Amino acid sequence: MSQLNFPSGRRIDLACLGRLAVDLYAQQFGSRLEDARSMAMYLGGSSANLAFGVARLGLKSAMLSRVGNEQMGRFLTETLEQEGCDTSQVQIDPERLTGMVLLGLKDRDTFPLLFMRENCADMAVDASAIREDFIAQCRALAITGTHLSTPGTRSASLAALAYAKKHGVTRVLDIDYRPVLWGLTSRGAGENRYVADAHVTQQLQEVLPEFDLLVGTEEEFFIAGGVAGDLMACLRAVRKLSAATLVVKRGADGCTVIEGDIPARIDDSPTFQGERVEVLNVLGAGDSFLSGLMASLLQGKDWAESTRVANACGAIVVSRHACSAAMPTPAELAHWFGGSRNPQVDADQQLAHLHRVTAARPQWNEMCVLAFDHRSQFFDMVREAGADESRIPALKKLLVETAEQVEASHKLQGHLGVLIDGGNYGRDALASATGRGWWVGRPIELPSSRPLRFDGTRSVGSALTHWPTEQVVKCLVHYHPDDHFSLRLEQEQKVLELWEATRASGNELLLEIICPRPMTPAGTEDAAVLRAVKRFYNLGVQPEWWKLAPMQPQGWADLAALVAERDPHCRGAVILGLNQPLQLLADSFAQATNPIVKGFMVGRTLWATPSLQWLKNEIDDAAFKNAVAQNFAILVEAWRNRKSAV
Repeated sequence: MSQLNFPSGRRIDLACLGRLAVDLYAQQFGSRLEDARSMAMYLGGSSANLAFGVARLGLKSAMLSRVGNEQMGRFLTETLEQEGCDTSQVQIDPERLTGMVLLGLKDRDTFPLLFMRENCADMAVDASAIREDFIAQCRALAITGTHLSTPGTRSASLAALAYAKKHGVTRVLDIDYRPVLWGLTSRGAGENRYVADAHVTQQLQEVLPEFDLLVGTEEEFFIAGGVAGDLMACLRAVRKLSAATLVVKRGADGCTVIEGDIPARIDDSPTFQGERVEVLNVLGAGDSFLSGLMASLLQGKDWAESTRVANACGAIVVSRHACSAAMPTPAELAHWFGGSRNPQVDADQQLAHLHRVTAARPQWNEMCVLAFDHRSQFFDMVREAGADESRIPALKKLLVETAEQVEASHKLQGHLGVLIDGGNYGRDALASATGRGWWVGRPIELPSSRPLRFDGTRSVGSALTHWPTEQVVKCLVHYHPDDHFSLRLEQEQKVLELWEATRASGNELLLEIICPRPMTPAGTEDAAVLRAVKRFYNLGVQPEWWKLAPMQPQGWADLAALVAERDPHCRGAVILGLNQPLQLLADSFAQATNPIVKGFMVGRTLWATPSLQWLKNEIDDAAFKNAVAQNFAILVEAWRNRKSAV
């Protein structure tokens, strides 16, 4: 067992003090940073990565740092909060900007790295704002070496360490040596991880006695010990100053744990082998390793198990893009250690799926969705009314206002959604609805296409790069499992193409299945839909959502059993409207009490008649919104009362 003594009964497992910045990763592999064409934005900074990773593994972490009072600062705090990390101690700087880093992935071992940290917020963390009462609530405190590099950050770190010592908090140092942040290299040499410097060694050695656990690479122990190229001499120098447990990270060779005296050879201490995987880039390995290590130690696991988890976390991250966002969940680790993983990490489809569906994400246990992603139907109404097509965007914006109205009147916060197209008709409405905390779906299919075609693009993967991640890709496919072979195959290939595109883009997928009536005799509807769902599962398609016509209770029960077998992490099913009479739809909800059904997505039933009246100038904006809101409210209430209606 570990000799570390973590106090129990405290609210925070691990508090992290240090860098909190935005990472902008080049999305092109193998190129110079100068040649990057697009960037992906992630939470970054070694301390922040640690807080994020520990939270993802199910522990309660907290971040102690500073961000700017601007969009990037809010992005970082929101990202941490979504993962379950406490951000109450993140200071807000009214003047400085949030730190930022630009990174490239040149090859497995090369990652051009440019720190944009001139007078940034986290390097101005205020020592006077470090709260003793908060530190006293923590089991462990982790500090990174970067925050020992300037007088201000050093003062904040020492204040936190003093409080931690006073209250018996286990103190951890991630040496995290970045020569560029100590002013030892040119600003463009951020990738450089080692420059010998007596001043840095002195600065580190002054604080080594304050820690119970020291973690670093061999090069980082070189700077801590001050004897370049001689690891054992450096470890002996560190031991003279500190009785802390030492964890030496050795890349693919794993890590060595030294408690007590320094041995003659590094391999004479317990050494825990690393994982052999295909590496995309080594960037992020250390932070993910430490996340797994700290989470496991805090859970009471011994060194063998803790390093096993730590090495697995590092191995998984080096095979993916990014650091924080790439860190595994407990479900991924269970799969990793379960004996069925693919030796090629990036080819393990189940691991990738688990990463997607078990990471923290907004929960939608009940949904009331106003659907107006229709295009051809609105065009037909315009022609019928003799109105100008240019009025459709304004009509769709009124529908957004209607959704907002019903959200307020029926307290639908966290349960409201909209389906809106992103073309000429719905673009403005979609932009208005996005970013409100609503469930937002957006269609990808060409209206009424059979075989399925995508609207406005032949390259759906390229199209999705321009979609906000929060927008759910909705795809309606007119499909029957008994379709002619050529038609069925063509449609299935299109759905598979879309499925792969959403896996790459990060957007969720809602697959809507409507079985054509000529092929679906009365009484066979439920069976046909269930066969279609099963067919797509057989193809490997696992959408987050199914959108299906109303079914009988047995149909919903059969769907629930199928989903539980094929994809237990599926979000569930929602009921579509098919322009059925309002009361008929409301009555159908009483058949949908199975937990697999999360809500409804209904369109024309709610707004078709009022829209035509509005286009004919028979009613004004207010009357239109009230009419649609009244219809929407009837379905909301029917949904809420469906169980009592049985």
